[in-house]
Amino acid sequence: MASAGGSSQSHHVNVDSAPGDPIGENDHADPRYPLWRHVKKIQPNGRGGGNAKSECLFCEKIIPGSYTRVRAHLLKIPNQGVETCRKVTVPILEQLHREVAEADAIVNGRQPNNIPLPTQTGSAGERVSKQAKRKKQTGIVESFHAELRQQADALIARMFYSGGVPFNLARNPNYVAAFKFLANTDLGGYVRPGYNKLRTTLLQHEKINVDKLLQPFKSMWPTKGVTITSDGWTDAQRRPLINFIAITEGGPMFLRAVNTEGEIKRKEYIAEKLIAVIEEIGPKNVVQVVTDNAANCKAAGMIVEQKYNHIFWTPCVVHTLNLALKNICAAKNNDGENDDLMWIKDIADDASMIKNFIMNHSMRLSLFNEYSDLKFLAIADTRFASHIVMLKRFLRLKDSLVLMVVGDKWSAYRDDDQSKARFVKEKVLDDLWWDNVKYIVDFTEPIYSMLRAADTDRSSLHLIYEMWDTMIEAVKVCIYHHERKSHDEESAFYDSIYVILYDRWLKSNTPLHCLAHSLNPRYYTEKWLSLVPNRVRPHEDIEVSDMRNKCFRKVFSNPEDLRKIKQQFADFSLFGGHFGKRESIEDRDLFEPKQWWGIHGQHAPELKSLALKVLGQPSSSSACERNWSTYGFIHSMRRNRLTPSRAEDLVFVHNNMRLLSRKSEDYKKGSAQMWDVGGDNHESFDGAGVLEFAELSLEEPEFEVMLFQGEERGSFEMDVDQPES
Repeated sequence: MASAGGSSQSHHVNVDSAPGDPIGENDHADPRYPLWRHVKKIQPNGRGGGNAKSECLFCEKIIPGSYTRVRAHLLKIPNQGVETCRKVTVPILEQLHREVAEADAIVNGRQPNNIPLPTQTGSAGERVSKQAKRKKQTGIVESFHAELRQQADALIARMFYSGGVPFNLARNPNYVAAFKFLANTDLGGYVRPGYNKLRTTLLQHEKINVDKLLQPFKSMWPTKGVTITSDGWTDAQRRPLINFIAITEGGPMFLRAVNTEGEIKRKEYIAEKLIAVIEEIGPKNVVQVVTDNAANCKAAGMIVEQKYNHIFWTPCVVHTLNLALKNICAAKNNDGENDDLMWIKDIADDASMIKNFIMNHSMRLSLFNEYSDLKFLAIADTRFASHIVMLKRFLRLKDSLVLMVVGDKWSAYRDDDQSKARFVKEKVLDDLWWDNVKYIVDFTEPIYSMLRAADTDRSSLHLIYEMWDTMIEAVKVCIYHHERKSHDEESAFYDSIYVILYDRWLKSNTPLHCLAHSLNPRYYTEKWLSLVPNRVRPHEDIEVSDMRNKCFRKVFSNPEDLRKIKQQFADFSLFGGHFGKRESIEDRDLFEPKQWWGIHGQHAPELKSLALKVLGQPSSSSACERNWSTYGFIHSMRRNRLTPSRAEDLVFVHNNMRLLSRKSEDYKKGSAQMWDVGGDNHESFDGAGVLEFAELSLEEPEFEVMLFQGEERGSFEMDVDQPES
């Protein structure tokens, strides 16, 4: 029998096997039968008949028969009349499969161009020779298989590099779990799933599995209520889609995306799709439908309200605030251009011109990078508050921009438009221009902060009414302070801003906002009333009371049920019965609203049930807006041949797997902490201001945590321009 240390000249196996693995030689050189080299033929076929016999150089077992049985033995193919080799490890098995594939390629005249791995230095023969001469190592060293580990790392790394796979995948817990499972499981002969299996069978299995895992979330719908959000988009093949997402306290759950190609999105069509989703969820579980403010969406919402007494259509607050900021920054309102606001548009246009001039000229950009570690933000016009985000970044870049334009290199470079270069320098060195930039950022900050607070999937419906009042007053204070006017004086500039904000408020305020406002226990406390002069409790506000009673009449059509809910609300708002106890009154300011109702609402069960549903709802359709970024990732120009149904399945699995993952304890700690935040766009969150992640919006958990700390204390401001520490 040939020893494992046989000649390396005729044996070309490329296996980084463990020390002591047998590697033999064979006289058969036919390229069609590469596995002969791993056995020694001890009894050839004779002229008088009889089977050939071979000895495996790995396990030393005798293999009767031809090459077919040798192949079955080495490749661990069952039911071939021969025992499979127990000494062939997973790495060796993979190499044997590669040898067979390469032999087939040679025979068919299509030899693949295999690029050697970094670990594969020298020829195959040299590596085998070194292995053969290696002395038997200790059990500890042998168990680690250092060379095999290096080769495995190199193969995985090559997959990332050649496939353009984001490095952030290495933090994905599913990536970690997959390799951990394979490393600790004996899967002899395992072959990775191929292209078709990944996109068909496995995808459908995962979708079914994810749907089952979502059942605990769905089981809470009857008690916590559901908000349905919807929004439209166009995919890479210009097909129009409408997506539907269900939002509860647990987070946003992707339901479906409807391909509307060839359809006119009339109110009846949109309403039909919304009603189908409502029936799927269960009408009794749905509290509101949130869409943008488009006329057809609003009309569809009215159709839904007519069909279901207890379901409300609510316009997206974030969309409303964004339109208000656009009106302000574009110097337009319903009456056309507003002269009092034209200077804001001029400042924003100047900032855009400066940014574009630097970004579009490589030498200017190179100069800018010498002075600043921060970068300009490339923000789409469709992004919420895009003008304000851009001006905020300009303030952070001011010092760097000034140093750049006063440097000798700025004036020395003359290979671009010199008039524009002079314009940039004049503006950057103009203190009055910078004062105006800061003024715009300052007086729009209350609007921007409210937009950011509403741009989440967190419960905020009950906070919106107060936030509008507080925001408008904060804008007035800032403007009057800048103009050095007392509150009883007139300000033409503020009046123009107020008209825009009030008009948007009238279009977005709904009875449901007023009902949610009325059910917040904190708004009845002396502490809350004392924070702002002339505040009144919700039941003392005429507008709020009228709209709240309208909600009661809509939801409780039965006269007896209506009488009961009014009686319970009267006790709640007037501190009657159990609600008048000292502990109940004190806890109104100490506990989050839903917690308070859970503790003290048992004496008003119908009102408690209504409160727990209403107080748990979001105020925007931002989840749908963000879902299109997932669609853009999955159904990009590079993957535009995906059918809408397959893209929908991928988005369903992707979005809902993130939802499930974020409920895990491991999501907030360890190497996989917030693994789905940022990706390769941002290697680390250390030392970066919030604006570094402007494109992430507030779907990301750490932003929500930052924003909603103390939400019931009435603080929604977020210092997005804080310097890096």
